[in-house]
Amino acid sequence: MTGSTELADSPSIPIAGLSIGHAEDETLRSGTTVILPDEPAVASVHVVGGSPGTRETDLLNPQQLVEKVDAIVLSGGSAFGLDAAGGAQAWLAEAGRGFPVPPKRIPIVPAAILFDLNNGGNKNWGRYPPYRDLGYAATAAAGQNPPTGRVGAGYGATTATTPGGLGMASLTLPCGATVMSVMAVNAAGSPRIGSSTHYWAAPFERDGEFGGLGLPAPWPADAETVMTKAGHSTAGMNTTIGVVITDAVISKVEAKQIAVMAHDGFARALYPVHTPGDGDLLFVLSTGAKVLDRDSLSLLTLGTTAANVVTRAIAQGVHAAICQEESA
Repeated sequence: MTGSTELADSPSIPIAGLSIGHAEDETLRSGTTVILPDEPAVASVHVVGGSPGTRETDLLNPQQLVEKVDAIVLSGGSAFGLDAAGGAQAWLAEAGRGFPVPPKRIPIVPAAILFDLNNGGNKNWGRYPPYRDLGYAATAAAGQNPPTGRVGAGYGATTATTPGGLGMASLTLPCGATVMSVMAVNAAGSPRIGSSTHYWAAPFERDGEFGGLGLPAPWPADAETVMTKAGHSTAGMNTTIGVVITDAVISKVEAKQIAVMAHDGFARALYPVHTPGDGDLLFVLSTGAKVLDRDSLSLLTLGTTAANVVTRAIAQGVHAAICQEESA
């Protein structure tokens, strides 16, 4: 079991006050990713897939009391992987962080999981699964240059036609706000157009981040063929999960609205998507570092950009994993 170290060519996180950590177990063929703000951050979530696995997501409803979270965990392991949040919570408790309930502090750590139990790894872990330790290790390893591809929650992920992976993408808007996405891609569907090597996300690509192939010409005859990993109606076998992060000051209600809009990114990058066998969901988190001039367009712009970076992060994570497999 290891925490992923920062690599020389790993992308730097473009949002200040934020760290991301991964931990994997090669034998288990699974892992965990932790998104760790320096300070408690406003957050919400929107669930669309038919088979979600979550912890503390009810707390992120805008009508609930707690406004901010201390970390967000993405993990493999299906329901067993929810233990990873306990490991992250333990690290945060040792650091003295959490919602104050004097004389204690309770770290608030929402989490979501994907299904990677049938990927060939050794899941005979005995009485207790290892995800609590993976969550602790990922939190301890959090840094500014997290690798992408076959790492963290995407370590054992797959799609219908490719390896899965952990992807990142970001964009800084003219107003100065930055929006980024971290996506663990384990979809029932495919990120590629039919049997081609071209990505559905191609129109949104920037700087060749997933190969620069563009759209296929001619258009593949099987582009609309439904290709799935285990049958699109197979419950609980898949799931793409992620976090959209911005440094713009937003409310919990606005975070929820952005999460709803950002799900459009799934549909631009995966086909089919949001199936009964996917637990697709998105968290939205704000570090609140930038106060913007608010007008009727600002929330629309943040939500639209969030969908775009989700699209890109899905393809980037898959492409990085493919490149890693080919060079292994």
